[in-house]
Amino acid sequence: MTGNDFVKFFLRTSLYVFMGDTMLITVMGRKTGKKYTTPVGFYREGDTLWILSSRDRTWWRNVCDGAEVEMRIRGKDVKGFAEAVLDEGTVAAQLMEYVRRIPMSAKPLGVRLRENGEPHPEDTAQLAKERLFVRVKLNL
Repeated sequence: MTGNDFVKFFLRTSLYVFMGDTMLITVMGRKTGKKYTTPVGFYREGDTLWILSSRDRTWWRNVCDGAEVEMRIRGKDVKGFAEAVLDEGTVAAQLMEYVRRIPMSAKPLGVRLRENGEPHPEDTAQLAKERLFVRVKLNL
């Protein structure tokens, strides 16, 4: 059993409450038509979810041109439309917002915080070369 398998198990039970802002996202393979489910962290802005991922991961490639996705969020099944956000300038700007909302993410991401708590733009610009966001518009 891998770490992801362990997290998937917890997110499918009532123990999801211990997983914070982690959800399961299921995408359809563009070439295979097979469903792939992976646990991801997210934050919410209204009816939009933002998922931060590494560019070296593969699951997000299935939503590059936009795709319907299924999610398991806080014990509920939800659907949405996902798109990969790859433009480094847009990713850097969204990283600024991500670190503002989740300040404890700064250190693991290697983003320095200024005295006023704002992330350093140079750090988020550098990080945007290796990270991306997947934006999911929820079907409400």
